Amino acid sequence: MKIIDKIALVLIIIGAINWGLIGFFEFDLVKTIFGDMSTLSRIIYGLVGISGLWGIKMLFYND
Repeated sequence: MKIIDKIALVLIIIGAINWGLIGFFEFDLVKTIFGDMSTLSRIIYGLVGISGLWGIKMLFYND
């Protein structure tokens, strides 16, 4: 697994945990730590989204 794939996977996991917290407890961890749609939180949300798109290609790996 390439380093970019590992970084993307970590960001996907962070995003999934955050969505789980939102769904179960109505608690947005990213918003709590970095502010409500601050520049930094928007960058994090953007990176998680890009990582999700990157993760699609992992479905088609042939090891």
